[in-house]
Amino acid sequence: MDSQIIIEAARATLAGTLSFPEVVGTLLAEGVEYYHVDYVAMRKTFYSGEGELVITPISYSNLPPVAREFDAAALHAAILVSQQNGQNYRDFSSRAMAAGVQGYIAFLRGQRVTYWGRQGDQHTEWFPGAGGHSTREGE
Repeated sequence: MDSQIIIEAARATLAGTLSFPEVVGTLLAEGVEYYHVDYVAMRKTFYSGEGELVITPISYSNLPPVAREFDAAALHAAILVSQQNGQNYRDFSSRAMAAGVQGYIAFLRGQRVTYWGRQGDQHTEWFPGAGGHSTREGE
């Protein structure tokens, strides 16, 4: 894993200059299998299959606190806006946190993202075209 390329991809995500599919392609090419977004600690951790990791900050200010209750419908709506209208990552993060998302893991090779809230509520979203379906805890 080239940590500088991963750091640059993370910065481009925050700046809104690289789309999610472009980021995924870059990270996979660098050997990243998954990454963890932690909205409480305001950081992302990228992991390779060989146990390497790279940590980058989420340097936005004035984001809302993570809501106490998890609202899977509001999260799903935020995801759809990103997929269909190219919502920037700052706005997505703000909406996700307001929906009670404390963190998520993007499984790049598995083509899905699992989000969770403060009480363990979960929502899994497949990458567009991956052939899976959204799942919410209890479905």
